[in-house]
Formats: sequence, structure tokens, C-alpha cells
Amino acid sequence: MTVKVPVKEEARRILAAVEMRLADEGSNSARSDARCLVGLTIGRDEPVLPHEYIPALDRAAEARLNALIARRLQGEPISRMRGWREFWSLRFLLSPDTLDPRPDSETLVEAACGWARQRALHSPQILDLGTGSGCLLLAVLSELRDAVGTGLDLAGGAVATARMNADHLGLAGRADFRLGDFTADLTGLGGFTMILSNPPYIPRAEIDRLAPDVRLFDPLLALDGGDDGLDVWRRLLPQIKRLLRPDGAAFVEIGEGQEAPVLALAAAAGLDHIGSFRDLAGIIRCLGLAIKI
Repeated sequence: MTVKVPVKEEARRILAAVEMRLADEGSNSARSDARCLVGLTIGRDEPVLPHEYIPALDRAAEARLNALIARRLQGEPISRMRGWREFWSLRFLLSPDTLDPRPDSETLVEAACGWARQRALHSPQILDLGTGSGCLLLAVLSELRDAVGTGLDLAGGAVATARMNADHLGLAGRADFRLGDFTADLTGLGGFTMILSNPPYIPRAEIDRLAPDVRLFDPLLALDGGDDGLDVWRRLLPQIKRLLRPDGAAFVEIGEGQEAPVLALAAAAGLDHIGSFRDLAGIIRCLGLAIKI
């Protein structure tokens, strides 16, 4: 008698088992994580839903699933496991040298695009300082169809990833990514209509208290803002003043509670405050700056 091995099985059963295991270990996103991990196990990016029928898990698939569960329980984000993150409804590849883009940073994109549209800018030139995956610059370029931009990063892996993202999104012809220190002399690049930046601004003593998905998997270079979180601002804001055109504007991401000290440093560098923008949690996440007249 031949025993028939099921080719497919209802996803509901395996999802319930994975969700329970994650929840028992203290996960507060067990349901959504389970759906993503089972999807990755069977080789797809999309989450698996309970009503679906999926290929029956053989021993090799079970081993893959168990390994993914272990990684998630150690704090690794789903986005790092699958190698990409959705940001501004676009897909961005990630690497160990790039931050994992988060919804809070979309506040900067919205502010920058709103400012540009209000002024009906023609072919604006944009500079992204500390570009990482390129998500800020490329998201803005996707909205401002006649804009061109340059992204600069100190990490070669980040520059390579940003270039791949530009290719993938069909924006390589309008985006130039370069290796370089954004606090070095960059006057040779010329002047820019708009400058974007999400620099490292976490006070050093707070890094060990960050969530594991940030502390263990985002690059320290992109997090560490020195003892008070303001080290980079002391160097970056004068640079923005040098590179920004008189009629231009800069949009920078800040940490919670940094509005007053960053604006004080901006004023000392010759920059005016033109707006503060809140993220979905109501926290001031982005500042708009322009050259003092």
C-alpha cells in the first residue's frame, strides 16, 4: 500500500503554531511575523494568509522555518531577513551599511516635496547627506519628476546599495551616488536647491537601550551622535549653509526632543527655521531650514 504525502496543506495550522511559539517568547507582533516567516520559508516575499493552501513543509522547509524563527526571536527584523523594506510605497534593498528605513522618515520626504511644489521649482538640484539606502533622495525624485540629485555616504556598502536601488526604481539617470564624508569640504559640488539629511543623532549612552532591531542590526555609524547626540549637527549645519543656494531649503531629521538645541546650532551657523514637521506619533521629526537673509 502506498502512503500518499500531501502536496499542499492549509496555512492556518502552521501559522497558528508559529504565532504561538513567537508569542510564548514575548513577541508583540507574533501574528504578522508568523505570516512573513512562513512566506519566506516557501520562497516568497508576501505574507502567507490563513485561508491559503501552501506547499507541505518537508524536513528541509521545517529547518528553514525554525532558523528564521530563531533569528526573529534574537531581534532581527523581517526586513533584514528578506533584504528589503518598503518606504514611501517603494521597495528599497538593504545592506549591513544602511539604516532600515522607517515610517518616521517619510515625514522628511513629505515636507521636502510639499515645499518644492509650493514654489513650483523647475529642475531642482538635491543633495542627500548620509544617503544610506538612498531612500530619502529616491523617494523625493519619484515625486519631483524633473529633479536630479546627488547622494553622499561614508560607507562604500551604502553607496553600492543606493545605486542598486536607483537602478531598480528606474531613477539611475537622475541620481548620482558618491563615496565621501559629508563633513569634508564639498564646495566643489556646487550649490543645491534642496538638501536632505538623516544623520546619526542618538546620544551614545542611549544606544544600548535601543530596541534590538535597531541596536543589533542598524550600523553604529548611522546611529552614534556622540555624547549628547549633537556632534554631527555641529559639523553638518555649517556645511548645509555653505552648500545651500540662497533661495533653497534643507530638510533634516532630528531625534525626539532635539528641536531646540538643533535650531540653536542652526541659528549660529546662519540658518533660519522655516518649519517643524511632526511624525505619525506627533513627535517633531523634521526641521526645515533656509539661509538667513
